[in-house]
Amino acid sequence: MLYITKDGHVDAERIKIRIFSVIERTRMSAVNGIVVHQTGAPTAQATFNSYGDTRNGTPNGAHFLIDKDGTIYQTASLYRVTNHVGFVQSRCVITKQCTPTELRHAQSLELTKGNRARAIAVHRNEMNKSWPDRFPSNVDSIGIEIVGMAKAQVLPNGRADEIYEPVGAQQNASLEWLIKQLAETLNVSMQEVFRHPEIGRKNATEASTAKW
Repeated sequence: MLYITKDGHVDAERIKIRIFSVIERTRMSAVNGIVVHQTGAPTAQATFNSYGDTRNGTPNGAHFLIDKDGTIYQTASLYRVTNHVGFVQSRCVITKQCTPTELRHAQSLELTKGNRARAIAVHRNEMNKSWPDRFPSNVDSIGIEIVGMAKAQVLPNGRADEIYEPVGAQQNASLEWLIKQLAETLNVSMQEVFRHPEIGRKNATEASTAKW
């Protein structure tokens, strides 16, 4: 179990506090899930730099970051929403548990023209639902970033795509410990821990080698 201060900061030897209040949003009323990401940046400092860069508006970020050597940083309060999930997909479609009516509606939304417009339409429909009928989202999940780059590679079919580098052993060891502690402390089911692409419209290789 973790000790959490009144400010939502974790007091633990394995966690270094480096809060970026600029990525914090409104107060989080409930935690229903945990979402695992990769940064797309080569170093922890590169991510810290992006968190502090307000030239193009308010930056987004997650609650924790795991460095290459396994060091865990807390970067936002556990009591605050951060924008780390983006647009969620339809849970009943992904899990194949839609009612016929839900499925017809979800399929109609997927016909929306334009990738972004389609993602927004589905997301808005999902956010009209209560968890667990939808996936955990920005408003009710803890985000964990793992330092790792995505690099362009040519696939066997000849198509070029961005592929995330494998998550390191030290990173996975820290991730396993952190998720276990957070799940126990915040009463989050392990069934509600997801890699980002499993619930959002992201590169399928992001955090694909993360283990917990």
